Amino acid sequence: MRILVLAIATAGGLGLAPFAPGTFGSALGVLLWPPLAGLGAGALLAAIAALVLVGSWAAGRAGRHWQRADDGRIVIDEVAGQLVALAFLPLRLDVAISGFLLFRLFDIWKPPPVGRAEALPGGPGVMADDLVAGLYANVAGQLLWRVALPGGLG
Repeated sequence: MRILVLAIATAGGLGLAPFAPGTFGSALGVLLWPPLAGLGAGALLAAIAALVLVGSWAAGRAGRHWQRADDGRIVIDEVAGQLVALAFLPLRLDVAISGFLLFRLFDIWKPPPVGRAEALPGGPGVMADDLVAGLYANVAGQLLWRVALPGGLG
């Protein structure tokens, strides 16, 4: 069971990267976005919900295993947050890049209430700050790609 928990929490081992594990977790979210979005909004939302539920469980257990609630090796939260950041945006490379950068910005900067969200106990707290950062990034992306640049960069 411990191997399964750690595999989920580290997003298949990406969280064990020697540098910037959160960035690697976010990159996995970007890679998962096209096939999930291609299945439709319902499938994307179901995948995010499943990641949040399973990720909360695994993050809580992994945090206890490593004796640190939000250990840097836990990156399943970045995967879920990145998918939230890209949800319902046009499926294009320029959008993927900007969504990745916006999510990383909000995840690292942690403007209120992102920082407060991580104060929740256990696995839900690990997941919550990245989900809020993902929402911020999504709103910024919607404004960028649906209002400011609806036709894209081309």
